[in-house]
Amino acid sequence: MQATINRPQRYELADILSEGASAYIEQNSLCPVQLKAIKDIVACRTSRMKGHLSQCNSCGHTEQSYNSCRNRHCNKCQFIRQTQWVDKLKARLLPGKYFHLVFTVPDSLNPLFYLNQQVCYSLLFKVAWSALRDLCNNPRFLGAQSGAVAVLHTWSSTLVYHPHIHMLVPAGGLSEDGMEWVKTNSAYLVPVKVLSKIYRARFCDQLKTLLQNNALRIPEGTDFNDLMNLLFKKQWVVYAKKTGKSVDQALEYLARYTNRVAISNDRITDISQGKVSFRYKDPKTGRYNKLMTLDTSEFIRRFLQHILPSGFYKIRYFGILASVNSKTSKEQSLAVIDEALLTPELEGLNAFETIRHITGRDLTRCTMCKNGRMMPAWLANTG
Repeated sequence: MQATINRPQRYELADILSEGASAYIEQNSLCPVQLKAIKDIVACRTSRMKGHLSQCNSCGHTEQSYNSCRNRHCNKCQFIRQTQWVDKLKARLLPGKYFHLVFTVPDSLNPLFYLNQQVCYSLLFKVAWSALRDLCNNPRFLGAQSGAVAVLHTWSSTLVYHPHIHMLVPAGGLSEDGMEWVKTNSAYLVPVKVLSKIYRARFCDQLKTLLQNNALRIPEGTDFNDLMNLLFKKQWVVYAKKTGKSVDQALEYLARYTNRVAISNDRITDISQGKVSFRYKDPKTGRYNKLMTLDTSEFIRRFLQHILPSGFYKIRYFGILASVNSKTSKEQSLAVIDEALLTPELEGLNAFETIRHITGRDLTRCTMCKNGRMMPAWLANTG
């Protein structure tokens, strides 16, 4: 998978938060994880973070570097993490074709989801997988044990709150007796209309139970019965399509959705006069060529909606791809497929080595003399 490192942008998310977060915090009540995210993003790669002085071992040129914040919501800290995670996933995904599925919920559930993120996001994972698993096991359809890698997203390209799950699923499964790999129909994995109905029914049933047991906080002004009636009347559509002919293409596809934050710096086009302008996706072309301008406070509000609860796992593995099955059904699947797993290329490499491997750029080479190597100043001065 080819990749490049983004050049420094003129505008950054950190600049927006640095200028507007204080006023926003004074007027709004934020939870600790949101406050920490703001603090980390603003401080990332600045003098507020600890750093080190590097010196060229040839010409003596020195450079001051500051540490990254490593907050998972910081858009400057995700490139290496994303690349390393996708590379590591090579050793977990079965060889072959894959399907990409997207499970969404109606907008009417957004207030309930936001008030109960930990519970509702987990419910979304649980129900989406259970509906898909049982449909794949059904002899009328695939009739085999399947698996999935699932990733939670909570945003649209305009930063609107939009909880949904991206799921990568093998185009086949392990037979009940474990003796063969059952390939799916070339056009689809399972009937999406049937999957959508099962998904909706199970989600509503589980949600009703949680509400009846007072396990959820109810948004002010929301009527329980009206909400349930509205959910059953609305059609829920599960999106599904192929990702390519190989696991490499599936990995490249999945990389677009993992270890991402709500907005990248290269989408921010202007910060001035209390407003923020940024590019968003044109649904007709799929390109980020539309422009939106928001008040800074509204931009910050939208961004903070996507700060996940502390400790919440937004990437999960199910079925034959789950870690618990790595020595059983997954190992048997590899045996009947008769193909080896891909070998990770970045295992054991540090951040500088990873960057050099995937981009060809050597960040340890001196930018002044072009020949020397940058090393910790204290080490360069010894001897």
